[in-house]
Amino acid sequence: MAMKVTGARNEPFSATRERALTQAGAALPAAQARTDTVQILGVPEAEMTPAVRQAIQTLLTELDDLRGEVGRLKARLTEAEGLADRDALTPLLNRRAFLRELGRVRTFAQRYGSPASLVYVDLDGFKAINDRYGHAAGDAALKTVADRLVANVRESDVIGRMGGDEFAIVLVQADQATAEAKAASLAQAIEREPLRFGEWTAPVRFSYGVVELTPDTDPEALIAAADAAMFSAKRLRKAG
Repeated sequence: MAMKVTGARNEPFSATRERALTQAGAALPAAQARTDTVQILGVPEAEMTPAVRQAIQTLLTELDDLRGEVGRLKARLTEAEGLADRDALTPLLNRRAFLRELGRVRTFAQRYGSPASLVYVDLDGFKAINDRYGHAAGDAALKTVADRLVANVRESDVIGRMGGDEFAIVLVQADQATAEAKAASLAQAIEREPLRFGEWTAPVRFSYGVVELTPDTDPEALIAAADAAMFSAKRLRKAG
């Protein structure tokens, strides 16, 4: 007799068990599911009537359908999680996801005594691009900068867009001096070519601030410190 599961359609016990096992990452092969079904019924397969055999086949088909449904749900969940972490405009992490990864890197650095640093970036003159050429041009500029950042850091590093024309990068295995040198080389790589959108071109420059991760500073405070260092560098550049 089928067991009724609250909140779901009527399912045989074997299908209910299969769902629980699948959620735990232990999907049963079809042959094992067939054996379990026979054991639950307590009847040797040779003594089963055609109707019982047909019922078992129906149960196995339900299990196969359930496996497919679980696989599709897992794929959709993975896709949704990825979309929730991504910036809406660029291929980078959004602020929430970046802060989470920054916290993870800080914890790893603290546990294993491995240095890591945060680089905070602000584009110079970005508002003028929006004002002169429109927001479509501004979006194109942000995408170009994001692509150049990705192309010039390691896969182990973490990049996020903090909002507007501000970006942040976590450099793993990098102390303050190493991160300062890397940030300077990033500036050269980004500024080497002008931004292009249709027929117009515009130079791109950015100011940056660098702080080394410390175990007693939370991610938001690290962002604030790197942001302050960036604005200090921006003022010095303008004064010079």
